[in-house]
Amino acid sequence: FLADHAYLAADDLLGFVEIPAGEFTMGSNPLRDRMAYENERWSSRQRQGRVELPDYFIARHEVTNAQFAAFLAATNETLLAQFNERLEQLNSEQADSLPVTGITLPQMLAYARWLDSQLRGLNLDEELDEELRAHLSKGAKVTLPNEAEWEKAARGTDGRIFPWGNEPSQSYANFGTSGLVQVGSVVCDTCSYGLSDMAGNAWELTRSTLQDYPFEPSRAAESVVSQEPLWVMRGGSYADGINNVRSAVRGAVDPSVRNASISFRVVVSTL
Repeated sequence: FLADHAYLAADDLLGFVEIPAGEFTMGSNPLRDRMAYENERWSSRQRQGRVELPDYFIARHEVTNAQFAAFLAATNETLLAQFNERLEQLNSEQADSLPVTGITLPQMLAYARWLDSQLRGLNLDEELDEELRAHLSKGAKVTLPNEAEWEKAARGTDGRIFPWGNEPSQSYANFGTSGLVQVGSVVCDTCSYGLSDMAGNAWELTRSTLQDYPFEPSRAAESVVSQEPLWVMRGGSYADGINNVRSAVRGAVDPSVRNASISFRVVVSTL
């Protein structure tokens, strides 16, 4: 991770992965997935639906404590001091690389807006990949993924039940354990788009409110956070069982909730 670039990943795309434009299958078919919940049903007439998305970029990892601390260092020294005190209480040499938790949805969105400004402030010709630079220039912004962006990134276009495939396994994700692990430390070579921790480790909040399917991208309106009762989180956490780390599972919380098992990742999206 690059200390001089907001602790983003040290690769050509600064830790972002491109998700190509196109359709994918959203929701669950209980004939294939016996663990499916009713809120994953597409409609009264069909279990799954097809959603088409433009191309976007999603972070390979959940946002880390070090990345969030860089945001606080630039914007709020008082909160940074409190945040660092909390990290010290973890008493872990790995604390900086753990997913950031215990923050609210508005704070997550504030981080995303700050990161957007940081990316635009780079020497774009030398420090930012051409494809990512072009995406930002055509109106994309850094934000949280909506439900469809998150689910497509998690399961790919082949309708898999888990990021790694259709069979349950504890080899590819941190779930059913006692705590968080460093982002990317659980290797999953077969996971969709090469992303890390899309199942387990920490729940990931999205910018979608909890509503019945069919999904419509227009529902993801981050400007009205305070007016919406519940916001969708995805992927399950270290404390969950196998049923809650499926790619289609939908949890939800109040946007003001602070929880030790809820984090987020960001996207660069035109939606």
